[in-house]
Amino acid sequence: MSHRNVMQVIGRLVTDEEFRSRFAQDARAALDEVAGCGIELTCLELQALASIDPRLAARFAEALDPRIQKIRVPGDGQ
Repeated sequence: MSHRNVMQVIGRLVTDEEFRSRFAQDARAALDEVAGCGIELTCLELQALASIDPRLAARFAEALDPRIQKIRVPGDGQ
C-alpha cells in the first residue's frame, strides 16, 4: 500500500502545477499537506520524496501532454 502512496505523490508532483510550486518552496510542508489528506508515508518515504529536485520534476512535467496537467489559474483564490 505504501508504494502506491509514493506513486500517488510523485504523480501529483508532476501533474499539479500548484502542488509543484508549493513543493519547490517548501517540500516538507507540501508533503505534510499530502499526509493531512490521508496519504500515509513512512519517514523514509518522506525523506526520499523531499529530496526530489523540484527543477527536475518541473522539467518532467513540461514533457507531459498538457491534457493531463492540472494548471494554476490566476485569480482562482489560491
